[in-house]
Amino acid sequence: MFTGSMPALVTPFSNGELDLDTLKHLVEWQIQQGSTGLVPVGTTGESPTLSHEEHEIVVEQVVKTSAGQVPVIAGAGSNNTVEAIRFVRFAQKVGADAALVVTPYYNKPTQKGLFSHFRALHDCADIPIIIYNIPGRSVVDMTPATIGELAKLPRIVGVKDATGDLARVSQQRASCGTDFCQLSGEDATALGFNAHGGVGCISVSANVAPKLCAEFQQATLAGDYAKALDYQDRLMPLHEAIFIEPGLVGAKYALSKLGLCSTEVRSPLTELDDSTKAAIDAAMIHAGLI
Repeated sequence: MFTGSMPALVTPFSNGELDLDTLKHLVEWQIQQGSTGLVPVGTTGESPTLSHEEHEIVVEQVVKTSAGQVPVIAGAGSNNTVEAIRFVRFAQKVGADAALVVTPYYNKPTQKGLFSHFRALHDCADIPIIIYNIPGRSVVDMTPATIGELAKLPRIVGVKDATGDLARVSQQRASCGTDFCQLSGEDATALGFNAHGGVGCISVSANVAPKLCAEFQQATLAGDYAKALDYQDRLMPLHEAIFIEPGLVGAKYALSKLGLCSTEVRSPLTELDDSTKAAIDAAMIHAGLI
């Protein structure tokens, strides 16, 4: 069910408030451009600065607008297990197809604590759960062995791997089985990730270049790595430029160049430096987006 190019959607704002009309248009555009899934309210959706109510409004709007055309994997993470249970249950209630749950950040649980957290979320609802392993942000790394133990539970169905370690794909195939859904969380290494056995990417760049990212994923999944490499060459400057500063800020700026979204972000994030804007402009020209 969860394969191909799935944007980690930005959350549009207008004068400090949610801009639901723009969000609706972005969802419709993403589907029209070929994205095979949608992931609202991850880090790219500015989840750290959304209230719980705003978080739920965004998830519900994306589910409603997509209307079953593509799967919706709702961000549902927290470093507080009780809060994460609330988000997982809400995702199920409004009809999301899965919940994306990040490893608890800041409080640095052990592997035993990670297992306990995800076991509680598995048991609280009937919705599939995708683990989000991103040590660079959460400062804790879930090992392939722990993921393998969780994969024995029927509703722990996959992992979004943002470790940047391509060996993890093979290690997780060994610990979780070859049917376990492995999704890249890093655009720049998505080519190698799929070559190792991954089946898609939850992508920041796909906010801006959904058609190219979808066609890139299609090529890898068809085994046409020569074609995929051509797409990689077009997209790599964009992958790099968007992340010169926090990726969601870069994605919103690039979307603003396409007339699709404002650049507005919430503090403590700020507008891009001019040098970063110039790098994104050049990358978009290189990719043929502007």
